[in-house]
Amino acid sequence: MDINANTLSSLFTGINVAFNKGKASPKTYLDLVAMRTVSSTSQETYAWLDDLPGIREWLGDRVLHTLSRSRYTVVNRKFEETITIPREKIEDDTYGIFSPLAARLGEQTALFPDQLVFELLSDGTSERCYDGQYFFDTDHKAYNESKEEISVSNFTAGDGDAWYLLDCGQVLKPMLFQERTSFDLQSLTAPNDPYVFMKDEYVYGVRGRCNAGFGLWQLAHCSRSTLNKANYISARLSMMNLRKMDGKRMGITPTHLIVPPNLEDPARALLNAELVNGGETNTWARSAELIVSHHI
Repeated sequence: MDINANTLSSLFTGINVAFNKGKASPKTYLDLVAMRTVSSTSQETYAWLDDLPGIREWLGDRVLHTLSRSRYTVVNRKFEETITIPREKIEDDTYGIFSPLAARLGEQTALFPDQLVFELLSDGTSERCYDGQYFFDTDHKAYNESKEEISVSNFTAGDGDAWYLLDCGQVLKPMLFQERTSFDLQSLTAPNDPYVFMKDEYVYGVRGRCNAGFGLWQLAHCSRSTLNKANYISARLSMMNLRKMDGKRMGITPTHLIVPPNLEDPARALLNAELVNGGETNTWARSAELIVSHHI
């Protein structure tokens, strides 16, 4: 096959089609667990309300609530993945074998935000969030029924693998995904390009700028205790009993249980089995949806 502008254009079109097909194929959890934000600079700073105290009867003047003095900054990072196609593969008309590779590149591009978010979630015991505490910590500031400030925990210690309960049913999310530049397919095919000339290869790759961050710690709980009924109930209650500044419960209800692959079996038994212990009704069946992640 002669290599010319039309040949290279057709090649890029085919690779781009395969890339976009792969990008649309995988199931992702990003929009479920994370709030998407659009970045317009190298980093973004978030100022949260420590809490929305709730709607109140209007008696007298309005009660004003200001943003927390805490600031949480997420710095964008740059990522890439690149493949090359030797010139002779195009000359010999065998470039069609690269379509699956391009589709895989698109698939990995679609899955990458999930990877960023879940890897950060798993680092939550050592990475800080907007209140200056570790995202999963034992002394976050909260309130009791009497409107008094107290310390509460969203972390249960233990010797096992970590599992996570998240409330993903609210507008604000436990995590956030910040995008500066979306991942798009780019090519390097000009005959006079130094790399093409020296290597006799054409280059195709993706580039993007983004990062993951923490949302509200109140919407997540990490446990390293054994994944069983008692510890599951305990983690749920610790989240559901969190209170606002006015002493009323925040209305948190865990919606998703996230586990690594080696906890999939006890997780499925807890959430999916209709009967347990030889015929006893499993009252916690379908109380949350299960996510098995390879990134925690």
